[in-house]
Amino acid sequence: MKPNPHIHSLLLDLLSDVGNPILLWQLLALGLCLAAAWALAYLVNRRLRVSGLAARFDIGGVRRMVFPLTALLLVTVGKAVFRHWHVPHLLNIAVPLLVSLAIIRLVVYMMRFIFAPSGWLQTSERLLAALVWIGVALHITGFLPDIVRLLDELSFDIGVQRVSVLLILQGLISIAVTFLAALWLGRVLESPIMHAEGLDMNLRVVLAKFIRAALIVLGIMIALPAAGIDITVLSVFGGALGVGLGFGLQKIASNYVSGFIILLDKSIHLDDVITVDSRYGAVSRLTARYTVLKGLDGTESIIPNDTLITSTVINHSYSDRNVLVKIPVQVSYQSPLESAMEIMLQAALHQPRVLRDPAPRVYLAAFADNGINLEMSVWISDPEQGQMSLRSDINLEIWREFRKQGIEIPYPQRDIRILAAPAAPQQGS
Repeated sequence: MKPNPHIHSLLLDLLSDVGNPILLWQLLALGLCLAAAWALAYLVNRRLRVSGLAARFDIGGVRRMVFPLTALLLVTVGKAVFRHWHVPHLLNIAVPLLVSLAIIRLVVYMMRFIFAPSGWLQTSERLLAALVWIGVALHITGFLPDIVRLLDELSFDIGVQRVSVLLILQGLISIAVTFLAALWLGRVLESPIMHAEGLDMNLRVVLAKFIRAALIVLGIMIALPAAGIDITVLSVFGGALGVGLGFGLQKIASNYVSGFIILLDKSIHLDDVITVDSRYGAVSRLTARYTVLKGLDGTESIIPNDTLITSTVINHSYSDRNVLVKIPVQVSYQSPLESAMEIMLQAALHQPRVLRDPAPRVYLAAFADNGINLEMSVWISDPEQGQMSLRSDINLEIWREFRKQGIEIPYPQRDIRILAAPAAPQQGS
């Protein structure tokens, strides 16, 4: 990478200004321009947060461009002013640096939309922009070739392969670039697959994950030779990885294999209501390593896929989402039985969650010690909503109607009979 000869000449001119008071004035002007640009950017960001515009409109890119563009405008004005007395070599160098900063900030911010949703990109956005800008700044100022030469001299040998710090950095950069390109291409291909109505949802997820993994592996295989790294040295690493999988990583590998088996055999789908390991809830997410089960209380359980393969899983919505709910009620022997059964039936029909087909039914379950046991069975098609609220609403209406009709819900009673004590024998008899 050759330095820009124009910028290199600007550096030589700048070095010639060392000791000249005009350089101090340029430093002062540059500092004032940067301070004013930072203050303006702070005020704009604060104004956007207070007014709520930042939440209603996606103007994050504008906020990131305020500082470099304002600083560029002020520095350009400063250049025009200083030209009347002296060539502003320092400000001439500052202009391309500010231009590159604005472009890099905008490009890195646009990557959010290319790889969205990407939490890692949002958290490392500033660091990534700073690293890229430092590299561009070193290239613009002409210092990059010397640094590259120094990094290449720091090397060591692995067998016949010479490995330098520069080679490692080139490999990391190549892998990062190809990794991002693979993610972007995978996202482009994933969108039509996930919207293909003719494919089962589990098959769509499998294809999307397989394509993304294949693209990442392919990108790494392309990046390493491009950086000058012989991929045959990875055979040793591959052997070590195989041994690691056989011992310490077999559980992790089992989870990944189990995840693809679950997706392929269609035993569990998204939004299925299942019970596994005493946990009940709806499947909110399926990944290659684990399954997220959202309980009725809002808690989310992360269950390894290996558990779903080796344990008994109760799928309440495997072939039919209809679930039977049983509601037991006991009435006294003196209560009108037919009226009680009709009240229970009407209480169930008043609930919108209760299905009309199959229709709710009331059964006489048993003649118990304290009363007659009745049991009502109702069907619902939304088991993910839980049963507690439905039971509560039905029982509450039954209780109210029973009180109006004088139907008694018995409670355990015991009759205690006290027998007279035998007469004591008389003395002297």
